[in-house]
Amino acid sequence: MTMISDTTTPRDSSSQGSSTRASFGQGRTDYESYFRKAVDRLHDERRYRVFADIERIAGRFPTANWRRPDGSTREITVWCSNDYLGMGQHPDVVSAMTKTAARCGVGAGGTRNIAGNNSPLVDLERELADLHGKEAGLVFTSGYVSNQAGISTIAKLIPNCLILSDAFNHNSMIEGVRHSGCEKRIFRHNDLAHLEELLIAAGDRPKLIAFESVYSMDGDVSDIAAICDLADTYGAMTYLDEVHAVGLYGNRGGGIAERDGVMHRVDVIEGTLAKGFGCVGGYITASTVLCDAVRSHAPGFIFTTALPPAIAAAARASVRYLKRSQVERTAHQRQAALTKVALEEAGLPVLPTETHIVPVMVGDAELCKAAADHLLEQHGIYIQPINYPTVPRGTERLRITPSPFHDAARIARLTAALTETWDTLDLPRAGTVFVEAAE
Repeated sequence: MTMISDTTTPRDSSSQGSSTRASFGQGRTDYESYFRKAVDRLHDERRYRVFADIERIAGRFPTANWRRPDGSTREITVWCSNDYLGMGQHPDVVSAMTKTAARCGVGAGGTRNIAGNNSPLVDLERELADLHGKEAGLVFTSGYVSNQAGISTIAKLIPNCLILSDAFNHNSMIEGVRHSGCEKRIFRHNDLAHLEELLIAAGDRPKLIAFESVYSMDGDVSDIAAICDLADTYGAMTYLDEVHAVGLYGNRGGGIAERDGVMHRVDVIEGTLAKGFGCVGGYITASTVLCDAVRSHAPGFIFTTALPPAIAAAARASVRYLKRSQVERTAHQRQAALTKVALEEAGLPVLPTETHIVPVMVGDAELCKAAADHLLEQHGIYIQPINYPTVPRGTERLRITPSPFHDAARIARLTAALTETWDTLDLPRAGTVFVEAAE
C-alpha cells in the first residue's frame, strides 16, 4: 500500500486557496465609486449640502461664531434655528442639566430595558403626559425616532390597519408608515374632502389618520377638529405630530391642539424636545395601554440607549417653565409678525403663513445656495437653504424662523441684507410664480 504524506493535501489546498483569493482580490468591486457617484449627482443637481461650522454663544442667542474654511472666525446672527424660543440657553434649563449631570453623570448607562431607566426620564414622561392631557407619555431619543417607531408599532399591532397619511407629512412619519408594513393611502395636503373619500372607501376596517399640526416648510396648519370629526364618523384613530407647535402655541405650550381645545379628541400626540423646548429627544403621549404596547414592542425604543438623565432633567425644566410663562410665546409671535411685515414691505417673495415660519421663496436650488452663501459671507447672517427633497423642486427657499430675541434692529439688518442679496443675484421678487408654486 502506498502511503500519502499527511502534508500533501494541506499544502495543495493552501496553494489553491491562495490562488483563489488572489483571483477574487484582483476583481474586487470599486465600492467607493458608488458613493462618489451618489455625491457627484448632488453636486450636478446643485443640491449638495454644505454645513457651516458655527458655535452658539451662551447667553447671546441668536448670536454665534462662524469658523471660516481658513480658520478665522466671525460673529454671525442665526435666522434659521429651530430653537424657536431660545430655551436651549434659558437659565432654568441650563441649571437643571448641569446639576443633574453633576449628580448622575452624563450617560444613561444603557437601554431602558437593561440599565438606562432613570428618575429624571420618568418624571419627564409624566410632565409630558400632563402637558397634553393624556394618561401616559413615552420618550425616545429624537422626534424622528418617536414618529418612525410610534407609527410603525401602533399600526403593526392593529390587524388589517389602513394608514391615511397627509401628502406633506415629515419624512419620519413616512418612514413610520413604510416600516409598519401596512396598507396606506395618501390624502392631498389638508384636503379634508379627499380624506373623507378615502375613509368611506376603506369601509369598516381599522384606520389610522397620521397628520401634523404645523407644517414646517410652508408654515400652514391643519384643521385638527375637522379631522377628528371625520375620525369619529368613520371609526379611525388619530395620530398628530405637533413638533413645530409644542411650547409655542396653547395656554401651556401644548401646541395647536391645545390652542384649539381639541387635545382630548386626538388619540396620539407626538412631539419633540428639540425645538420649542430647546433640548433633544422626542415623545408620544396617549393612553397608558397604548404607550405600554409601544414601549414593549417598538425596536426603536427597546434597542437604543436611553436619553441621559441630565438631558431629561433639562427638558422637564423647559416644559415646566413654558407651562406657566406666556412671555416667550407672545414675544415669539410678535417678532415673527414684524419680520413678515418688514420683508413684505421690501418687496421680497414671502410665502404667506399663519404661523411663526417665514419662507422666502427662491425657486432654484443653485440660486438658493448662492443667496445663503452671500448672506453669510457678506452680511454675517446664517440661513440654511432649503432644497429638494425637503421641498419640491421649483419651490426652493430660505426658511426664516424669528425668535423672541430677534429684535427690531436685527429685523432691519435682515431686511437690508436680503434686499441687497436679491438685487445682487437678480432673484425673483414678490408676486412671482415661485410663491404661487409653493401654495
